[in-house]
Amino acid sequence: MSNDPASLTYLVLLLSVLVFWFFIQNRRQLGKMVQQALAWGLIFAGALAVVALWDDIRQAVTPQQSVFADQGVIELPRAPNGHYYITAEVNGAPIRFTVDTGASEIVLSQSDAEAAGIDTADLAYVGRAFTANGEVRTAPVRLDSISIGPIRDTGLLAYVNEGQMDGSLLGMSYLQRYSKIEITGGALTLTR
Repeated sequence: MSNDPASLTYLVLLLSVLVFWFFIQNRRQLGKMVQQALAWGLIFAGALAVVALWDDIRQAVTPQQSVFADQGVIELPRAPNGHYYITAEVNGAPIRFTVDTGASEIVLSQSDAEAAGIDTADLAYVGRAFTANGEVRTAPVRLDSISIGPIRDTGLLAYVNEGQMDGSLLGMSYLQRYSKIEITGGALTLTR
C-alpha cells in the first residue's frame, strides 16, 4: 500500500461518499443501516488486517528456508507435518527435498530427475535400496551441481528411485558436507 497523501485523501473522500450514499439510501431504517454499516466496517477491517499481516500469515502456513550466505548457514523451519524441507537447484532446476538424516544418499524421484535434465528412460537401475515401504531399485547418476542460494557443490553422486516417491530425499552423503547440523526452536540449521 502507498503512504502517499494524495492516495490517502482519495480513499477518505471515496469512503465518505460511500457512507453518505449509504446513509441517504437507508435514512428510514437507521437501525438496520447501522447494523449493515458495522458489518461492512468489520469486513473492511478484517481485509486490512489480512493485508497488513500477510507475510506473517504466509510464514506460519508455509514456512520458508533462509540462507545466510556470509555465514554459510541454511535455516529450515519445521513444516506442519514435522519434516524439514529444502529447495535446491539441481543442474539449475529447483527441486524440493525432504531433509532425511535416515537416508544414506541423495535420492531423486523420477519426476525430479527429469526436471533436472536426467533422461530416466536410459538409466540402469542396478542398485537396491531398502525403504520403509520395502525394497526399490535405484540408478546411480552424477549431478552437475546442487545449489542452495550461493552454496554450490558439483559432481555429486545421487540415485534415481525407480519406484513411486512423493518427493526427493537429501540424505547424509550431502548433509555431511556441513560442519554442524542442529535442531533448535523448531528449526533445522545447517552450517558450513
